[in-house]
Amino acid sequence: MEDQEGDLNPNTDDLPLCANTSHILVKHYALDLAVCFDRKVISGSVVLFLEPTIFGEPEEHDGTQTAWFRNTEQWPSDFPGVRMAADHIKSLSEGHFILVLDCCDITVSKVEQVDVTSLSDAFPGVGPPDLIQKLLSMPSAQWRRQQELFSACSRAPGLDQDGGPLHFHTGRWSLHVWKPGVSSPREFPRAIRIYYETMPIGGSVRWTKDQDNRACVYTAGSPINNRALFPCQEPPVAMSTWQARVRAPHDCVVLMSGEEQVVPTENGDTNLLLWNYYVTMPMPASTFTLAVGRWQQVPAQLLPACVIGRSERADEFGESAPVSSCGGSSREIVKASRLHTGREERTARSASSSQHESVSVLDHSAMLDDGFPCSHGDYPCRLIERAFKSQRVIPHRVFAPTGLLHKAQSRILALLPRCLAAAQAVLGVHPFPRLDVLIVPAGFSSLGMASPHIIFLSQSVLRVGNSFPRENSPSLCGSRLCHEIAHSWFGLLIGARDWTEEWISEGFATYLEDIIWARAQQLSEPEAAEESNLKALLRWRRLSDELQNSGEELQILRPNMDKTGQVSESGSSTVRHALNPEKSFLQVHYLKGYFLLMFLASQVGEQQFIHFFRLFVKKYHGQLILSQDFLQMLLSTFPDLARTQCQGSLAGFGLDSHRFRSVKAGPQHQSLKDLTLDTIYADWLDRPGIPKWLHERSAVWSEATLVKEVKEEVAKWILLSHQAKGRKRKRSEPKVNYKEVTSEQLVLLLELLLEEAKLSASTMHILSRAYDLHNQDAEVRHRWCELVVKHRYASAYGHVEHFLLHDQAMGVYLYGELMVQEDAKQQALARRCLSLAREEMDRSARRLVEEMVL
Repeated sequence: MEDQEGDLNPNTDDLPLCANTSHILVKHYALDLAVCFDRKVISGSVVLFLEPTIFGEPEEHDGTQTAWFRNTEQWPSDFPGVRMAADHIKSLSEGHFILVLDCCDITVSKVEQVDVTSLSDAFPGVGPPDLIQKLLSMPSAQWRRQQELFSACSRAPGLDQDGGPLHFHTGRWSLHVWKPGVSSPREFPRAIRIYYETMPIGGSVRWTKDQDNRACVYTAGSPINNRALFPCQEPPVAMSTWQARVRAPHDCVVLMSGEEQVVPTENGDTNLLLWNYYVTMPMPASTFTLAVGRWQQVPAQLLPACVIGRSERADEFGESAPVSSCGGSSREIVKASRLHTGREERTARSASSSQHESVSVLDHSAMLDDGFPCSHGDYPCRLIERAFKSQRVIPHRVFAPTGLLHKAQSRILALLPRCLAAAQAVLGVHPFPRLDVLIVPAGFSSLGMASPHIIFLSQSVLRVGNSFPRENSPSLCGSRLCHEIAHSWFGLLIGARDWTEEWISEGFATYLEDIIWARAQQLSEPEAAEESNLKALLRWRRLSDELQNSGEELQILRPNMDKTGQVSESGSSTVRHALNPEKSFLQVHYLKGYFLLMFLASQVGEQQFIHFFRLFVKKYHGQLILSQDFLQMLLSTFPDLARTQCQGSLAGFGLDSHRFRSVKAGPQHQSLKDLTLDTIYADWLDRPGIPKWLHERSAVWSEATLVKEVKEEVAKWILLSHQAKGRKRKRSEPKVNYKEVTSEQLVLLLELLLEEAKLSASTMHILSRAYDLHNQDAEVRHRWCELVVKHRYASAYGHVEHFLLHDQAMGVYLYGELMVQEDAKQQALARRCLSLAREEMDRSARRLVEEMVL
């Protein structure tokens, strides 16, 4: 098979979203897949249940129907491959209506219309053309019955009438399907089945080995999303539900976006197990997540020694970990830990209603508290069910490779209930009924990724050593958990309508992670404020560094500016810079978005701002938004805090008016009454660089108590280094009266030491031992490795190699630092690490590293 990886970069780094969502929408996907590790492919079929949009009727034109084709091919001229394919398809389709799906690196063998007459018994008196519409229109109270009908219909045979299978053509970025004689969306089949197989090189999934050297595959959060996993409509506006039947080897666990924990069943007489998942909340297809591997569920308590065997090899961090000696199949392991998500009770109540009731006790047109109605489409919304309002901790599980079970238990499983409860206290009802957390392989390209019902975490969040710094605080693990949990509300429950506005998801999660983590730790208000100041300074330093070393076009939070959210007449569009590999490793959208929210909180008061977040969730949950939706609601909710009549209006939103503080305008505070959408766009969203407020506020953070403590420690180490330079003969190691610091303080301490032109080898040695740096969390070890490289401290090159191999999500630019020093040993180290890690590295990371090293 010819390697098409080079084709991933067209002449532009923008990603085309080709689907003609303005004409027709996929409302439900039914996937039937088999995972083959030997060939590294996923094969099977997907049934698409379609609904023409209200804009789906053609206008009058000159007697032909080619306008449908013209509308579906309005892609930018800088995608020549797409344009050539479009011209070819146009000559084949002869002007018929074309369904355009986003698709790449997939081999499609057949597309057929599904025989929907199996639904006739469920909807007596309804003709075949209207059966699918009846199915899609079922009220949410009947979700279980609807799922059963989707399943039955998805297994119905294909129709061979009217000339056999549907016509199709696959291009580099899309799949085109048409039926001869059909000239409009309303005439197009309402259910079609696509038979296909993924390619091993497909960018949507990673075929790799886990930390126990066992084969696994997972959706890796690729820039191309899921179009290389199944043909779909990628634009966020194409909100859909889905269900999936996945066949995998009997010793594998299949984790997926799905509302109920699954107990697998036998798949006939094969050596496979069958896993069935479903989702009833409509979401973009990009949020669909799949992971298949030989992972183990982390037990709530470690098994007794008589039941536990010892791993035959040390884990990736040099420690031996226990493994279960049960030897059972994945079906037995999962069945033993059945979760109760609350859906069983809902099912019982739903079943007691007539199948054809249009309204029931669970009718989701109900009103939320504080007078807000649900504004989304009808689906089983947890936010309005009273039973879930007091559910502080949703059912949860943690999965990990065998060698990491100990660490996953003590680091993640122990923290997860606290983090979930804190998130519920801050943001309200959990949007999803359950949560799985999976420790993914070392090649995962980020610290975490949130999807419906499942979170992927990098092994880098697991501390290497067995001790925590001051206050026993596992900061990186806890804050990252809180960040990903926050995405359940901002990123999933509420998503960006335009993917270029990443700050709506990442900036919000970064801002909320501090608040949720502080609550999980039960910090007092002064303690939380001090932690916030320290983290703000660290993020300010990181943002400043990124802005100095990145192109201006990557620094803009709203790159489409006034055209944000706009699409072509067909619904197609592009995502600017989505295919730029550098963008994957920049945090501008995280950090600049975080600081914008911090600025807004400084204007209205943090507690009031958090109350506003809850109001915003109540109004916009289940919907897609643009920046102006959030900002306009904020400005209308807080028109002028200095005016007393504003307090009365705020009380109408359920806020405590007596807790509101007046905002005083000053050199560091722009008065809120001077804020408009245009000024926020101009200062924060539509231009590169750093806003004036942020420059001024950074001076305040620099004087925070925790920061001053760090500066005092830094002075001691600098003095020690100067003294070491003056000593001519080797003496006994001097004693340093250092102060214990938190992980974040240690990060800042190392960053400030990085600014020193020279640190002696003896100082580096004492520093490493004093703070046990090789056993700290990944953020600390990253700074330590930078310090080792800068000062050519060869004794710790092993620490650098370990970091590059086991913390790949954070080590990309460390390769560049090794190469730029022009030191033969360091360059050899970089090349050796690349050689060892190349096969398991994320594709974008590998490309960047190869550019730096080779």
